[in-house]
Amino acid sequence: MAEQKIFAGPRIRRIRNAKGLTQTAMAEGLGISPSYLNLIERNQRPLTVQLILRLASVYKVEPDELQAQAGGSIAALREMFADPLLAGELPGEQELVEVAEAAPNAAAAMIKLYRAYREQAERLSDLNELLAREGRGTALSGARLPMDEVHEVFERLPNHHPALEEEAEAFIRVLEPGDDLYGALKAWLKREYGITVRVLPVATMPNWRRRYDRHSQRLFLSERLSPFDQLREVAMEACLMRMSVAIAAGIAALKLSSDEARRLARFELGRYAAHALMMPYQPFLAAAQRARYDVDVLRSRFSVSFEQAANRLTMLQRQGSAGVPFFMLEVDNAGHPFRKAGSAGFPHSRFGGGCPKLAVHASFTQPGQIFVEAVEMPDGAEFLCVARTLEGPQGAFNERPRRTALLLGCDIAYKDEVVYGAALPGAGSVTPVGPACRLCERSGCLSRAAPPVTRPLGLDEMVTGLSAFDFQ
Repeated sequence: MAEQKIFAGPRIRRIRNAKGLTQTAMAEGLGISPSYLNLIERNQRPLTVQLILRLASVYKVEPDELQAQAGGSIAALREMFADPLLAGELPGEQELVEVAEAAPNAAAAMIKLYRAYREQAERLSDLNELLAREGRGTALSGARLPMDEVHEVFERLPNHHPALEEEAEAFIRVLEPGDDLYGALKAWLKREYGITVRVLPVATMPNWRRRYDRHSQRLFLSERLSPFDQLREVAMEACLMRMSVAIAAGIAALKLSSDEARRLARFELGRYAAHALMMPYQPFLAAAQRARYDVDVLRSRFSVSFEQAANRLTMLQRQGSAGVPFFMLEVDNAGHPFRKAGSAGFPHSRFGGGCPKLAVHASFTQPGQIFVEAVEMPDGAEFLCVARTLEGPQGAFNERPRRTALLLGCDIAYKDEVVYGAALPGAGSVTPVGPACRLCERSGCLSRAAPPVTRPLGLDEMVTGLSAFDFQ
């Protein structure tokens, strides 16, 4: 088998320059001609075994140093030039090799600078997102998806729509549902619009929760849905038809930028109206106050799910007849938040909701159990938090459906009005949390997942802190 040829011209040149030698002087020490050394340094001749041994003997150069590869630097340089900012300047593979081989220190410096640029860009993105949530958007804002715009608008506004509440109360008087709202809604849809409701098996409707067929005048529901979710889907369809004028006015007031965003907002307002129909304001508020906001009691009394009852608690802010101002956050088991709401808007600046220490993440370890804790923010603000996993659409045996958990919170000042306040441990047992790792400056946090944007990283090689991201 032929031996692999070793081309190490740039490394030979660095060794020569480090020792302050001319090509003539080094060539004389190695017993070769200056012209031959020049060819070696320009990678036009490989190193021979005899020459490697001579370098080791005369200049104390380790053979391994001559055979070292710059693969790691080349990969990092390739990543750097793949960035959209530099894509038009991408050199060929040979040029990357030449940069890494001829100027390894300069290559390492460029890589370090690029990584610092990427980290700074991520920090600015996080900071810009925070400012945007507080209504102080900057010129750094990039293009947003319609879903992002809708979520930001609804998270910022109080989760209370008086016009839809009034429409829902009027609709209840028309329906006169008694103890069977589902049956009353089906009868109303059939009587007013000729629409029949059918529940279809998964094999027939594998990808949808609900589908309305205008040609056959049929509303199809998936059998994956619980009876509570089936009721909400039917209530949404009915509310979108009966309350179309009020919902359109609500969408116009949001001043959204695209038709797609307005379509998504229509869905959100329809969902709100369905909850208002399923849990009428005054009866639900009275029951909540009597039960001291016990979500399990309310879900049984109104035949709804835990998520629906908890969501409705964030809507009780009618002027002159308000309940405890709750807020809610729903996340999946990977920690991704995808629903936030609050009686006065979700408290991004005071609570954040992005701390991995919150009990909403721990609740996945004990599905169906309620976790109660008091948490303290870095500024001293305290909140009562209740967390529990939710039951999503039913999956088949060989499926892994998405599971979520819900956090319901309020200011700690309301703990005596809420049944969960009695479950809080004694004084001094408050959990210290932050708004999000990128915005939290608590040191020594074992749960930290990212460094704060407001502090430089601590890169002291002699000291290692408890966190994976030490900072100064």
